[in-house]
Amino acid sequence: MIARLQERTPITLALSKGRIFDETLPLLENAGIQVDEDLERSRRLIVATSDPDLRIIIVRASDVPTYVQYGAADVGVAGKDVLNEHEVLHPGGLYQPIDLGIARCRLCVAAPAGFDYQGAVYQGARLRVATKYVQAAREHFAAKGMHVDIIKLYGSMELAPLVGLADAIVDLVSTGSTLRANQLVAVEEVAEISSRLIVNRAALKTRRERLQPLLDAFGRASGSE
Repeated sequence: MIARLQERTPITLALSKGRIFDETLPLLENAGIQVDEDLERSRRLIVATSDPDLRIIIVRASDVPTYVQYGAADVGVAGKDVLNEHEVLHPGGLYQPIDLGIARCRLCVAAPAGFDYQGAVYQGARLRVATKYVQAAREHFAAKGMHVDIIKLYGSMELAPLVGLADAIVDLVSTGSTLRANQLVAVEEVAEISSRLIVNRAALKTRRERLQPLLDAFGRASGSE
């Protein structure tokens, strides 16, 4: 019964709105798959495609790995920053076969323009660092032998140094315009970030014949093959 139900259910791809969605669309189009709905106007969270065997669900970026790991989606696209944090709580829970090379940015340490970050590091100062990328920040500073107090925030990271909550932040940097607008500068790179295709491990076993063509198409479209 379950096997027959799986055969009738379309493959589900989990995406988040924004840059990842926008940069995934050309990969789908290169694979011959069209998304006709305008998500800027639509409030739909389940979106059909030109392929009746593929549908898209729209979720928060940080939730994409959870939807895929627990089988609500068969595949998804998520940034390596999000996947690193997810991996801490769910080691080995996801298969990550393809680096799509999209939504590229950097995870950086940033501090107020007038703050002598390197001097503080040299003197062994204990800094307060605000971030939502707790694991990545902890590993980065531990590797440098620095003792820091990590303050977890979920947004508006640039505000923390401006109001005295933190000495520095760890956040994603693309163009750097948001940092400049808030008198912050990137002082250190933690990691280069891009987005990966992720796959539910159970689905890969039970629905491989239906999933493999999609994986191959993503590989070709992203230049990973």
